[in-house]
Amino acid sequence: MNSGAHHLSYYWAALPETPPRAALAGGASCDVGVVGGGIAGISAALHLAQRGFRVTVLEAERVGWGASGRSGAQALFGVAAGQEKLNRLIGATDARRVWDMSVEALALMRELIAAHSIDCDFVPGQLHVAIKPRQWDELRQWHDELHRDFGYTSVSLVDAAQTRALVDSARYIGGMHDTNSAHLQPLAYLRGLATAAERAGCTIHENSRVLGHTRRDGRPVLRTAHGELGCSHVVYAGNAWLGSTAPALARRIMPVGTYIVATEPLGEVAARALLPQNTAVTDINWVLDYFRRSADHRLLFGGRVSYSGLDPFNTAHATRARMLKVFPQLADARIEHAWGGYVDITMNRAPDFGRLEPDVYYLQGFSGHGIALTGLAGKLVAEAVAGNAERFDVFTRIPHRQFPGGALLRRPALVLAMLYYRLKDLL
Repeated sequence: MNSGAHHLSYYWAALPETPPRAALAGGASCDVGVVGGGIAGISAALHLAQRGFRVTVLEAERVGWGASGRSGAQALFGVAAGQEKLNRLIGATDARRVWDMSVEALALMRELIAAHSIDCDFVPGQLHVAIKPRQWDELRQWHDELHRDFGYTSVSLVDAAQTRALVDSARYIGGMHDTNSAHLQPLAYLRGLATAAERAGCTIHENSRVLGHTRRDGRPVLRTAHGELGCSHVVYAGNAWLGSTAPALARRIMPVGTYIVATEPLGEVAARALLPQNTAVTDINWVLDYFRRSADHRLLFGGRVSYSGLDPFNTAHATRARMLKVFPQLADARIEHAWGGYVDITMNRAPDFGRLEPDVYYLQGFSGHGIALTGLAGKLVAEAVAGNAERFDVFTRIPHRQFPGGALLRRPALVLAMLYYRLKDLL
């Protein structure tokens, strides 16, 4: 995906163009150098600056160019791995702490939006939907566990008729509605956070791709094509876009492509008819669909990840076809925007936070649950840099493996594995 790909996204087109921030040039120094201008990196910068640290963010392209500015933008509880797997990986006590922090991430998002007056079309309400009877059974079990084991009572089951009142589609037989989860304009949210970070004293350089880091006089030094940044601490938050910048991290995640289309404006009446309560929706297939309304009355519809790393032929056409399976009444609606991006998944689908060196931290592996959790991740790494790593280290205890097969074979192996899960969706 080329550096201009963000211009194809509805999110970018919907906001006023902003002038680029200056690139890093020459030598500079700070307390904490943050690599990556997405939500995780900007949240880390904001929380560090509020603690009095001198912070500089180095973004390879523009703030919001990566996943944070392109995503499906559904802010959800939990992590992609699920609680049962977390229990096996780190034990029930730490798994519960991860759960509690995932719910805290939703509250933090609301707090940040309110505290910094961020206009980002924030709308509460999200619905997981079932297509098949076995999925309806899964949702009922999940609902009961959330109430019984976690006291998470903002979720409620909705039957077929109630689901149809939330989503004007005959495709779904039931759902689980959550009033605590939400959706928003992600690029507007991120730009608001970046403005708040700069007001707190943070410096942000765009078009400043980090080539790696060395050490000088015992301190990390981040190198770009035109400058160097000496730091006391480094936070890598580039996720799927880091690539050769941090090879040790790149081997622990797999960038997978996901795609979204935005219809032309449908008009308020027609858009409300599709999703009467303006609820964000996702099905629970392995290869899932997700969709929601925009503030200007479009339908935003995404899904169908590509594990091959290649943009499939005519992605917009294929995604539109999936949209029409849900909403055949949109047969005459034009697609005005189509874009893609990478999700950074780990082998176990759990977040991967840690340290490359005692003073070099990283945040990655959100596996599709990043829109809220990235904000909290930034806060946690700020706590760790400030000397209190207790909450950050709950995540560092999650074990992670590199994807098998090396550079040549690991992606084909994942493609074969995901073909199995696509077949499961058909059963």
